[in-house]
Amino acid sequence: MKKSNYLCMVVVLIITSMIAVSCAKNVPLTYSSKKEGHKGGDLTPSQAYKMATEDNHVFIVDVRTRPEYVLVGHPTIAYHVPVKFWTGKHASKGYGMAINENFTEDLKKHFNPETDTLIFMCRSGSRSCDAANVAASNASWPIDKIYNMMGGFEGDKVKDENSVYYGKRVLGGWKNEGLPWTYEIDPTLAYPEAD
Repeated sequence: MKKSNYLCMVVVLIITSMIAVSCAKNVPLTYSSKKEGHKGGDLTPSQAYKMATEDNHVFIVDVRTRPEYVLVGHPTIAYHVPVKFWTGKHASKGYGMAINENFTEDLKKHFNPETDTLIFMCRSGSRSCDAANVAASNASWPIDKIYNMMGGFEGDKVKDENSVYYGKRVLGGWKNEGLPWTYEIDPTLAYPEAD
């Protein structure tokens, strides 16, 4: 194959890839709550970011496991309070999880139900609904001061089997909306390690 033909082919592949990515990013996002009937409201990641950066009594609470928080990344402004812990074992579906029995106490160590609004986030918006329910039921958080962040940190999976993005988490979510995130661990925001 001639060098010019090879170069032409590479340019076409690059342009095609750029168009595919551009089209995927321009898909209008429609967020929906993962669990109907959860306590509190729903916010998109952008709405959550705006609220948390404009009001000193609004906090984003990342309820994912420590491995997710550390290895996948997390919002730069989120407090880490896991609603469940990874057990280190495999389960029939995914990884084994154990409920954080101290979740309500952990929330009350950092936040005040009388003054603080909490926005719960997880990977894609399911565990955050659980966290909102626990905060309202067990920690006496007023329902008008708790929210679920729809799409979570990673967003939803593409379900169209014909898409090159099938099974990938590219629909919405904190990262996909381009909001600030990091891998760095701030000890004032991270859940403390067990002694």
